[in-house]
Amino acid sequence: MAAGGNMLLDGKVAVVTGSGTGMGRAFAIDLARAGAKVVVNARTSGDVANVVGEIRAQGGAAQGCAVSVATMEGAREIVQTAVEAFGRVDILVNNAGIMGQKPLVDMTERDFDEVIATNLKGTFACARHAVPHMIKQGWGRIINVSSATILGQEGATSYASSKGGVLNMSLTWAVELAKHGITCNAIRSSAATRLTEKGRERAKQAALARHEPAPTDADLGYYKPEEAAPLVVFLASDEAGWINGQFICIDGPRLAICEHTHHAKTAIMPDGWTADSLLKYFKSAVGTPLQAYGFLTAEGRKVL
Repeated sequence: MAAGGNMLLDGKVAVVTGSGTGMGRAFAIDLARAGAKVVVNARTSGDVANVVGEIRAQGGAAQGCAVSVATMEGAREIVQTAVEAFGRVDILVNNAGIMGQKPLVDMTERDFDEVIATNLKGTFACARHAVPHMIKQGWGRIINVSSATILGQEGATSYASSKGGVLNMSLTWAVELAKHGITCNAIRSSAATRLTEKGRERAKQAALARHEPAPTDADLGYYKPEEAAPLVVFLASDEAGWINGQFICIDGPRLAICEHTHHAKTAIMPDGWTADSLLKYFKSAVGTPLQAYGFLTAEGRKVL
């Protein structure tokens, strides 16, 4: 089922969480086209069956598992599906996620916990069950889907927190698992999916209210999910074994490595800083300019 006869992933087994629609679906289909056997996962059995059917209709091998990643048992079942159906698990793409848009002052404990359980705990849970298999094999690829909302976005307390945690887990696993032949990278892509549909529609309606032409998805910085899938295939391959611990974004035609947190500007006070010296020197020493924050403009367009 490889596109252009390129069997980059022949013999590999991939698990893609949240692959019933959107980016996850695109990831699963492209991984299968590259030769991988794929476990398709989502909470909705109909979506799972549709994607499994698409892959099989194109000559690929796929097995479905309709279960939530938000529990350790659900994650175990997903990984076990790969082992029972295909004998191993080589590639884990942690894509499952829910949005949960609410202002901080309106957010309940349940609102927060639901997003964290799926996006953050689900990523941990699936890796926790998949990694022992990868260690035994001496080879593995973990690709975690993070988000630029880690820069801050109105109403995204739980989502941005979960995706920041996903990035930090990715960097930790890159350090911890490299000695076992396992790489771990995080990716992000601004895709036009169900997850971003409400935000895109709000931005378009706001433009019309300002008597401006409604922007296209691309105008707002959103691209087709299929445009991000080649990056997942590449990172899952043997040829990308030298790439580890990176945060990579792909938005349509643009590919970029995102910088990790580091000292942007440094000043030394030999005897230590006091409140008085900070009042006197902060602005001239490190405070101009301050770091940019916020993922979206007021008009709903991407700043990245």
